[in-house]
Amino acid sequence: MNKKLAAALSGGAVLVLALSGCSDNKDDKLNDWAKSLCGQIQPQLEKSVKAQQTIVSTAADGKPEEIQKADSEAFQAIADADKAIAGALEKAGAPPVDDGKKIQQDAIKDLNEASKSYENLKKDVDGLDAKDDSPEGLKKFSEGLQKVADDLGKIQQDGDGALKTLLDGDVGAAIKKQDGCKADASKAPAPSKA
Repeated sequence: MNKKLAAALSGGAVLVLALSGCSDNKDDKLNDWAKSLCGQIQPQLEKSVKAQQTIVSTAADGKPEEIQKADSEAFQAIADADKAIAGALEKAGAPPVDDGKKIQQDAIKDLNEASKSYENLKKDVDGLDAKDDSPEGLKKFSEGLQKVADDLGKIQQDGDGALKTLLDGDVGAAIKKQDGCKADASKAPAPSKA
């Protein structure tokens, strides 16, 4: 019932896993900037991974009420993490590269929009009737989860632009070098078969 949502969410680990790479960059100012940012966002990355794991772990065997509770809490956690990462990016300032201010502001905008979108997903999940265990009730719940999964896919697709720019080029290389921005791939949710 929740497998499509889990599959869509596993794609959301892209940001976290994209930060796991390694690269060399000799620009001390850029490395200092990345170190400052990554030191602030490590707990948020962990919170996001944990929330994604919660959704994936309840997807296959969870009862509707368990799925609803897990998804609701996870979407709120991801929304909070995105908002906190946007705040950390604001506090870190623009990366010292050409168009650094634009890269920073676009990523902040994307993160804040994603945060609002995840809050809306939480509201959508909270609005589902998880207590009606009749065949019709289960069907409606399943259809509601499918809509949430579709909306989640759109959120992830829409959010790829500016964040991808942040993680590309010299800025991305500097970020990926920082221990504070590395995620343990073994802790990320595995893709689910839809």
